[in-house]
Amino acid sequence: MAPPHTLAELAALVAGDVSGDSDTVIHGFNGIELAGPGELTFITSPKMVPRLQACRASACIVPMAVREGPMPLIRVDDPDLAAAVIHNHLLAGPFVATGVHPSAVVGKECAIPAEVAIGPLVCIGDRVRLGSRVTLEPGVVIGDDVEIGDDTVLHANVVVARGCRIGSRVIIHHGAVIGSDGFGFATDTRGCHVKKPQVGTVRIDDDVEIGANTCIDRAAFGTTRIRSGVKIDNLVQVAHNVDIGENSILVAQVGIAGSTTLGRNVVLGAKAGIAGHLHLADRVMVAAKGGVHNSQPEGAVVGGTPAMEIKTWGRASAAYSRLPGLVREVRRLRRELDRLVKGNSSQDT
Repeated sequence: MAPPHTLAELAALVAGDVSGDSDTVIHGFNGIELAGPGELTFITSPKMVPRLQACRASACIVPMAVREGPMPLIRVDDPDLAAAVIHNHLLAGPFVATGVHPSAVVGKECAIPAEVAIGPLVCIGDRVRLGSRVTLEPGVVIGDDVEIGDDTVLHANVVVARGCRIGSRVIIHHGAVIGSDGFGFATDTRGCHVKKPQVGTVRIDDDVEIGANTCIDRAAFGTTRIRSGVKIDNLVQVAHNVDIGENSILVAQVGIAGSTTLGRNVVLGAKAGIAGHLHLADRVMVAAKGGVHNSQPEGAVVGGTPAMEIKTWGRASAAYSRLPGLVREVRRLRRELDRLVKGNSSQDT
């Protein structure tokens, strides 16, 4: 259980206004259906206020437009953002340095500070440098010459291959692989494929989060780059020499082919596929399952395969659903036209 906070203390974190008892004590956070006494919950729209009548929470985060409710309120401009900030604050706790587990294997010439938590069966290569308060959960594998910054967490069975650089406050979830070989082959005249050596590396900047079973390939030459603030969902594939701009979001099962670059705050919906050697400029958005085959200008919003402007894609999708009826109508009109043509031919003779 989190240490108790008053509603006034939590409201101060998000520049919120308190309506009701500001001394209400909060020790946890939960969804509106699950919250109980001593817990804080939230709603994102004034239309949800009636749901608070059956809620057992001690207080609620609400939009500014909500003036009163059946419990004390924290009124904010963006309840979703405020809920995230407060929930993180309630969950925060001091780092516990458990040291290096006896079953972990540590290579030669490593720099490992005292303030770390290295779990069972972790394997660390040679010349690895870890920052302070790094957590390596069971089964993590770190290759030679890897550097990892302060306060970074690698969950169970993550692999970081040789020579990669991981920044500070990075979270990498279970089973992700950083620095596997990029997919590069040359084909000879007999149709046999010859591997192209992948001798580059991966650099992940600060405050990045990478989902479970995501793969980020090392560069063929140079660096595959994930810049600060990027958030990557589960099961994403980032190919060699890709460069993802600051604060971009890649949703589940996105695939990005080699040497493509993304600007700042790009959003790729689930299962979007991006061809290689393209540039998606700042704030481009690609709808789920979109297939992008050409570079996109700043602020473009596209969908479909091949990707097109989102409104055009919406109209095309609506028309597609009507095609069976349109085909039937064309056939009917064709039969009617044939009947009229035959009738005119008979009159001419």
